Amino acid sequence: MDDQAMVRAGLRMVVESEPGMEVVGEAADGRDAIAVARRTRPDIVLMDISMPRLDGLSAARELLDTPSPPKVITLTTFDTDENLWAALRAGTSGFLLKVSPPEQLIEAIRIVHAGDALLDPAVTSRVIASFAGRAEPVPSPRLEDLTPRELEVLRLLARGLTNAEIARELFVGEATVKTHVARVLMKLGLRDRAQAVVFAYESGVVRPGDTD
Repeated sequence: MDDQAMVRAGLRMVVESEPGMEVVGEAADGRDAIAVARRTRPDIVLMDISMPRLDGLSAARELLDTPSPPKVITLTTFDTDENLWAALRAGTSGFLLKVSPPEQLIEAIRIVHAGDALLDPAVTSRVIASFAGRAEPVPSPRLEDLTPRELEVLRLLARGLTNAEIARELFVGEATVKTHVARVLMKLGLRDRAQAVVFAYESGVVRPGDTD
């Protein structure tokens, strides 16, 4: 979903060159993006942040607030901290710069489709932490449902560690970490890792500057 026809054409060409991937619809503004997504029910929506009539983040929020919503990867020309935090707060599963190479876009789609979150390599967990730290954390009663190990996994996840890195940190297998992550998301009522990062900072599980 992008207001520039040439950008949409480029995205279509990249996506449809990949086996197993298909573009089921396009839109030039936020309102049309919502309508097209509701009609075609895609697995993944690539959403430009800056669009006419309704901006991409507002469109993403509206889409994600529906039963069985698609996963959304936000695209932007600018890697500003404000865009990143706004995208995460909107509930999107990925954040990617438009200047990213085609293979990175394909990898992003695969990662998000598999249930993980994707942030452009130019973006670091420190940026997330700095913006999450603007408001005083409010502990959530939902945290009481987590076991000590699940809480530990949530902390590491919020620091930006991958499943493999968490596995090394905890001296367990990667499959065990995947199980823990799935249970954390289920117990907290979260859609994916991106939402888990936001939740962890806003509830005070981790704080800006935490490294251990």
